[in-house]
Amino acid sequence: MSSTPSSTAIAVCPSCQAKNRVPTAAKGRPRCAKCKSEMPWLVDASDADFAAVTDTNVLVLVDLWAPWCGPCRMVAPVLESLARRYAGAIKVVKVNVDDNPGIAAAYDARSIPTLVFLRNGQSVDRIIGAQPEPALAAKIDALLAA
Repeated sequence: MSSTPSSTAIAVCPSCQAKNRVPTAAKGRPRCAKCKSEMPWLVDASDADFAAVTDTNVLVLVDLWAPWCGPCRMVAPVLESLARRYAGAIKVVKVNVDDNPGIAAAYDARSIPTLVFLRNGQSVDRIIGAQPEPALAAKIDALLAA
C-alpha cells in the first residue's frame, strides 16, 4: 500500500481482492467498497500531517524507520501482516525519520526501528528494535484487551 499527498492510499481487500482508496486520516475504520470487509490500514505520515493521520479511534502503531536501516526493512513485512491480521482494530503509520525529524524528536527515537503505540493520541507503549511477529502480536493483543 502506498500513500499519496492527496491523503489517500490504495489497498487491496484481503477478502475479495478489490482495490480500494483508504484515507490516511479518518476517525472511523476503512471498509471495502465491494464486500464491506474491514480493510488493513497502513499509511505513511510526515511531520506536516502526523497529528491528523494519528487522530483516530483505533489503536495506532507508529513505525519510526529509515530506508537504510536493515532491521527496519526486516520489520516492514511483519507490520504489513499485522495490519491485515488486525484489520479494523489497528492503524499502522510509517514515518521515515530521515525525512521527518520532528516526529523522530517528539518520540525520542534514538534507535530505529522504534514502534510507538498510541491510543487517543497518547503514547501507551513502545518497542525499540525489530521484533518477531508473535511478540508484536502479543503486545497488540494486550493493548487491545486493556
